[in-house]
Amino acid sequence: MFFCFALSAMLFAPCFSAEAQQARKIFRIGFLDPSTVSGSAAILETFRQELRKLGWVEGKNISIEYRFAEQKNDRMRELAAELVRLNVDLIVTSGNPTALEAKKATSTIPIVMVISGDPVGLGLVASLGRPGGNVTGMSTLAVELNTKKLEILKDAIPKLDRVGLLQGSSYNPGVEQQLKELRVAAPALKVKLEEIKTEFDPQSLETAFKTAKQKQVKAIMTTSTRNFLAARKQIVELAGKYQLPGIYGRKEYVDEGGLMSYGSGYDEEYRKAAYYVDKILKGAKPADLPVQQATKFQFVINLKAAKQIGLTIPNRVLERANQVIR
Repeated sequence: MFFCFALSAMLFAPCFSAEAQQARKIFRIGFLDPSTVSGSAAILETFRQELRKLGWVEGKNISIEYRFAEQKNDRMRELAAELVRLNVDLIVTSGNPTALEAKKATSTIPIVMVISGDPVGLGLVASLGRPGGNVTGMSTLAVELNTKKLEILKDAIPKLDRVGLLQGSSYNPGVEQQLKELRVAAPALKVKLEEIKTEFDPQSLETAFKTAKQKQVKAIMTTSTRNFLAARKQIVELAGKYQLPGIYGRKEYVDEGGLMSYGSGYDEEYRKAAYYVDKILKGAKPADLPVQQATKFQFVINLKAAKQIGLTIPNRVLERANQVIR
């Protein structure tokens, strides 16, 4: 009897050991972002909070390797390769460039992309419904929303005929898609688009606004990128300094004192990303998880900012807003 019991214990011991080892495993997540630690603080906290709700806690069953390009797009390839060398279990990316660099770096490690515009057109996934590779996540519809923002500017500002469009100096395929769409939309709205390239540091942004004034633009907008979001405080301050109405893609700009925003919320996208991380760490494959598109869009107007630059926004525009800050 004792021999049988001992033999059984020996046979089942590896099973119990394997289960215990799996239970104790700490999954390593790579987080790749083009901007800065401070510029990403709020969205990172949202992401971590949602992971905690799902039972994933840093230091307990997950660790997160944070990599920030500090507004230098040429660093993203190196950082993506570094995460692959660390053999992380999964990579979360912010924006098109980081997703593209991560995909170039690995075809096997799962990638959850956030804030990606037109992932099919960029070759990140085969289709939204069936991604088909190691990439899935959230799509923001940034290309289509830029045209909508330009329409709102035209409605909100009497006799608008010239708009300054801030864009990063480095090549970004996602931004190129946005520009292509806007270059078609602007003439249809009888607006001249003044494209102004800039880096994201304070001095370069100041120069960009000086250029906008020299080109006699009557309003400004930015392409939708994480880099501009990280610099939103200074962008909003410069818009006030140079008396230029602006519309932005995220409410975070308005929270800093910006005039108007139209788009989806980063918070919601990072919450959804946490759910995809949860599914993948539990065994789901990115190829089987459909890319989710943003479905909720919010139009916010800050009348305090309008008053500071002497702008009166027509009632017909105010009536369309989801939120008016007075």
